[in-house]
Amino acid sequence: MVFSSLIFLFMFLPMVLTLYYITPKRYRNLTLFIVDLIFYAWGEPQLVILMLVSIILNYTAGIIIAVNRERKAIAKSAFILSIVLNLGLLGFFKYAGFIGETLNIVMPFLNIPIIEVALPIGISFYTFQTMSYTIDVYRNTVKVQKNIISFGAYVSLFPQLIAGPIVRYEDIAEQLTNRRETLEHFTDGVKLFLIGLSKKVLLANEMGRLWDSIRSSGTASGALGAWVGIIAYTFQIYFDFCGYSEMAMGLGKMFGFDFLKNFDYPYISRSITEFWRRWHISLGTWFREYVYIPLGGNRRGLGRQIINICIVWFLTGLWHGASWNFILWGLYFGFILMLEKIFLLKLLKKAPAVISHIYSIILIVFGWVLFYFEDMREMGVFISRLFGSDGFIMSGNVSAMVISYIPLLAAAAIVSTPLISRLYHMIKSKPILYVLDNAGCIISLLLCVSSLVSSGYNPFLYFKF
Repeated sequence: MVFSSLIFLFMFLPMVLTLYYITPKRYRNLTLFIVDLIFYAWGEPQLVILMLVSIILNYTAGIIIAVNRERKAIAKSAFILSIVLNLGLLGFFKYAGFIGETLNIVMPFLNIPIIEVALPIGISFYTFQTMSYTIDVYRNTVKVQKNIISFGAYVSLFPQLIAGPIVRYEDIAEQLTNRRETLEHFTDGVKLFLIGLSKKVLLANEMGRLWDSIRSSGTASGALGAWVGIIAYTFQIYFDFCGYSEMAMGLGKMFGFDFLKNFDYPYISRSITEFWRRWHISLGTWFREYVYIPLGGNRRGLGRQIINICIVWFLTGLWHGASWNFILWGLYFGFILMLEKIFLLKLLKKAPAVISHIYSIILIVFGWVLFYFEDMREMGVFISRLFGSDGFIMSGNVSAMVISYIPLLAAAAIVSTPLISRLYHMIKSKPILYVLDNAGCIISLLLCVSSLVSSGYNPFLYFKF
């Protein structure tokens, strides 16, 4: 991560930007496509072929569907085949081992051999992107992309290839063929990239270190330390994923693309319903548009709506990983959302803001316990520790460590709210902002580079999803 991050920042990105801007506009998608493949091959050279197969499969399906609008049977067959093959590839690489292990537990007499397959980085993200394209072409809500290079550039765009956001084709279809790269757009992209990088390196990584230290301290942490630890993880996963999304958005702007926002200060939510409107917005939008609404959404009565919510949240949990804890995590939030639909939302709207916010934060933090621990026994031990099974007081060493992190925890809490953004916009018209902006960018970059040089291996958490 250290070596690769510095190479990306000071070699790969400057070279790609230079190459991109000296390329005539009509060939820039080709340049991007080639660069995207090189970027992916940097981490997983043997699996570039899988991505190319996905690109060719969905491009071909789109063409067949588009030219056979009147022959609906052919269009439908091409559409169904593309969905089956997309899900088949994702299922094989991501869930084959999990399914085999589960069947062996339920039916041990089968003795199914477990296939060990390396999970291609970003496959969950680019598979959902290609599926959104094929589905929308079949629905006739987007025009088919006839240029395979432009389609390939869309699927493999390196800024968001590895860990999202999930960019639906309809959101950037026009930008693929008609985008304007301006100095203002580029400058905004640099600032947004550095904001995301700072969140990842200066906040997420440090919160991760605190969480790892408390978790490994075992019984010495007590209930108080355990709560501090899981709160640190709550900040870590937010700043890690939000940071990556903002870096992707910033890089996109540098190349003339506008990706939709993926996070909107989710920890200020006053309900779990609101939380999921603010957290991983692109994934929530995908499941709503391509699963929840086609199932009937809320149009067929409360009973059917509850079933639809269960299906969506089972799939949301499963999307995150081939492990029962992710399924449990998805169903946990699905159950809470059902309760809110039935009666809780009405009560929360009447309750004081502080009460509804505390309610949301407690449920969110506990949800991250389910998300983190893939080993159910470890999860049970940690949950019992949260409620005092090992006492409530931290040991002296753990207390000293936590005290040393208090300023950073406070900073993380502030940055996870819109406070700084609001202050920024209050002084946006002031001349001093130009100086502060540039100084802030330089200081952020220096701090991030310094931290990367001195730190260990800290990959993005969502790489594995």
